[in-house]
Amino acid sequence: MNFDPFALDKRIMAGVIRAGFVTPTPIQAQAIPALLAGRDVLALAQTGTGKTAAFALPILQKLLTLDVPRRGPVRVLVLAPTRELALQIHEHFVQLGRETGIRGAAVFGGVGQTPQVNNLRQATVVVACPGRLLDLMNQGLVNLDQVDTLVLDEADRMLDMGFAPDIRRIVSRLPVKRQTMLFSATMPAEIRILTREYLRNPMEVKVRVAEPVAAISHAFYPVSAHLKPGLLEALLRSTDHETMLVFTRTKHRAKSLARKLESRGWAATFLQGNMSQNRRQEAMAGFRSGKYTVMVATDIASRGIDCERISHVINYDMPDTAESYTHRVGRTGRAERSGQALSLITREDDDQVRTVERILGKTIERKLLDGFDYSAPGQDEAGPEPRRAPRRNTFGRKQGSSGPRSEDRAY
Repeated sequence: MNFDPFALDKRIMAGVIRAGFVTPTPIQAQAIPALLAGRDVLALAQTGTGKTAAFALPILQKLLTLDVPRRGPVRVLVLAPTRELALQIHEHFVQLGRETGIRGAAVFGGVGQTPQVNNLRQATVVVACPGRLLDLMNQGLVNLDQVDTLVLDEADRMLDMGFAPDIRRIVSRLPVKRQTMLFSATMPAEIRILTREYLRNPMEVKVRVAEPVAAISHAFYPVSAHLKPGLLEALLRSTDHETMLVFTRTKHRAKSLARKLESRGWAATFLQGNMSQNRRQEAMAGFRSGKYTVMVATDIASRGIDCERISHVINYDMPDTAESYTHRVGRTGRAERSGQALSLITREDDDQVRTVERILGKTIERKLLDGFDYSAPGQDEAGPEPRRAPRRNTFGRKQGSSGPRSEDRAY
């Protein structure tokens, strides 16, 4: 099957061809016909499944069919949890809709608001993080009275980050008559509540929910905590990788580990929430282009980062939840390419390890790296970092959010 059965406008098809799309992914094949028919859609799909195009293509088609003005007012609103994801979605719209003349704007924090406000005045499609958008709305700088299409992307992530009140305030000020799409990787009770509140008789689409893609191989490397820095470098030296994404638990560790790797000759950078928006964009651009072959990141990068060059994901620190593991390792094995997920595990990670094996439905191989001295004293990792006390019922079970995490909230 190709994209011809969707009967998309030739200007949109030019964008499809430019993007290199040949065959619709499962989420696209299921969601696009329903969205073109005007249905509300609830879609369960992980990143890397082609979900952005699944809603961008029918939205562009709808705008062309209705022959709406190409430069405002705002008719489409896409809400996303992080700056990186908002910018990525905006870039997808630009790429797919280049020949349509439809203007868009990306709205997120970390940068000055004046250029974004100027772009909003000419935008038909707005992709926004809830916090910054609500701030602009409260200042009277954005008018959403004519929005007839709403997309909630990575809805579970937005709830995790404490955006539920902001989302409700924003949606309460939108026209009631609209088409609504909700995309989520998981289906906790809170998402069901949002679905009942905002979607009307939605078509439900499910694609590869709650487990990593099949193209990813997994391995656990048992190691003492003090030997992690040395084992990471040994894996970098012994692994034939294109680019590698390394996840740490905290901002401090991401920054210090990246700088240590850089000082030892690796083309390394880092991504974490305290960075300025310009610095974050420079790091991502360098990583995508191959200027940096190693990126050390916190969970802020576990969703919404679309980089096909990532051949390996390393969990330097195991994540706190099964969902986080799924989204971290989902950064590799994208676009039908294979990938490897390697995790450095200590005895303190036993609960996380068991849960990951349960969601995968198999025992993951434990490996020892040939030639690595497991009896050696550990390297200095830029100062000790205390491990957080374990939280009950966190890994593998969804908990209500007590508010946004400072490093992830994007406004």
